[in-house]
Amino acid sequence: MANRLKEWKLDCKVYIGDLGYGAAKQELEDVFSRYGPIRNVWVARNPPGFAFVEFQDPRDAEDATKALDGTRVNGRRVRVEMSSGKSRWGSRGPPTRRGGGGRGSRDDRRRSRLSLYAPSQSASSYLSPGQRLP
Repeated sequence: MANRLKEWKLDCKVYIGDLGYGAAKQELEDVFSRYGPIRNVWVARNPPGFAFVEFQDPRDAEDATKALDGTRVNGRRVRVEMSSGKSRWGSRGPPTRRGGGGRGSRDDRRRSRLSLYAPSQSASSYLSPGQRLP
């Protein structure tokens, strides 16, 4: 892929969040090009809901960020900010349905529910001094 996101100029790169499903590249080009010439547009598909726009001039990127943050794009109120260049998920990658989104595996969740019914301490540790088990 010739237009790798990491190769984009960071001071010209704008993040668009909360886009929802089905955002069109052409719609983003139409909206953002009002603020200056655009070099690239990339729309996330898996997981959907965000995009990046690279302007030719960093001043245009800043103007678009200030003007468009909180406006409606693709029928939704979007978050527009200068890209930090860092992934929101670090090395883990984005959360997935299959992987549980970083909340632990299915077995981990099952074990935590079972621990409610099978305490690790012995029953005698719950007794008051002088009490005995029947």
